[in-house]
Amino acid sequence: MKIICIGRNYSEHAKELGNEIPERPVIFMKPDTAVLKGNDFYIPEFSNDVHYELEVVVKISKGGKYIQKETAHKHYEEIGLGIDFTARDLQSELKSKGLPWELAKGFDGSAVVGNFFKKEDFNLESLNFSLLKNNEKVQDGNTKDMMFTIDDIVTFVSQYFTLRVGDLIFTGTPKGVGKVDENDILEAYLEDKKVIDIRIL
Repeated sequence: MKIICIGRNYSEHAKELGNEIPERPVIFMKPDTAVLKGNDFYIPEFSNDVHYELEVVVKISKGGKYIQKETAHKHYEEIGLGIDFTARDLQSELKSKGLPWELAKGFDGSAVVGNFFKKEDFNLESLNFSLLKNNEKVQDGNTKDMMFTIDDIVTFVSQYFTLRVGDLIFTGTPKGVGKVDENDILEAYLEDKKVIDIRIL
């Protein structure tokens, strides 16, 4: 299983981090060991500034290579939510040196993956999702604000990587990312359904 992540897919998030608006999807990867087991996230010892990033996640149900946009929808049947935990201090250090981000993005437990649901149950072109930290809403996103749609992403990614059944695609985070501290509680909602409940330790 591959975890393929899209960076800077919401313009307001790119702006809040001082990044340029991309002309094509920004891609990075997480290893399968990044998937969090259970509901407890432990802040790693190598970072003092871990951020949450809530994202819509797509699960690939039909593999493919060089997938065309008009058939991209046939390659996934389920969607859900995930949290891309990012060691922001380490990421900033790596970026300043022109180095890859993987240490800041792919560490153990850095990918929270909630339950998946049939895509037919939602309007993927206008899908609301939100994150609460300690009962306060900190991220409020809608897929209509994505610069690259799910089908755009599947098409683009498949030009470089063969997609296989079970691969996960994190489609990018809206504005509002921020730091987590010990004893924080994160709750993620897909429309009005709670799908993630995480404790920070």
